[in-house]
Amino acid sequence: MPEGGSAVASLDVTFRSGTGAPGRRDEPPPEAQVEYRLVRDAVVRDVRKGRIGTVDVCDAHPELLRAARNVGRPMGDDCPICGEDRTVQVTYVFGAGLPPGGRCPGTVSELNRLRRRAQPVLCYDVEVCPGCAWHHLLRKYPAGGRQQQRPSGRAGG
Repeated sequence: MPEGGSAVASLDVTFRSGTGAPGRRDEPPPEAQVEYRLVRDAVVRDVRKGRIGTVDVCDAHPELLRAARNVGRPMGDDCPICGEDRTVQVTYVFGAGLPPGGRCPGTVSELNRLRRRAQPVLCYDVEVCPGCAWHHLLRKYPAGGRQQQRPSGRAGG
């Protein structure tokens, strides 16, 4: 690490694979899910110790803040930075046939519909504080693309 600097290593992630108990319908599937909770906790700890300024972590893009205010799903937690507002979760979905900036589903049913697409998508769940503009990636996971499997090794042409 550079002298006097701070770094968040990309190794501070949790990878879960395999079959587990299925969660609620509005939760991401457990297979191939990458969670960033350890990275988040390290950033929060560094802010509290004064190693990172709030100006460096409370810098959410205006579109992310708009999505948080309008379609964010309450997480039930106080903001770890300001402690004054409750955090919300915003999900972005990227994939073929979706806008280049991804789609931010406004309802759980729309999110589930995108997760069940025939084409694969990649979903990103972001924690956002609409008050102070704190934001952090919570997890990313693949979805969709699981409907029809084509037989392999087909003979003929």
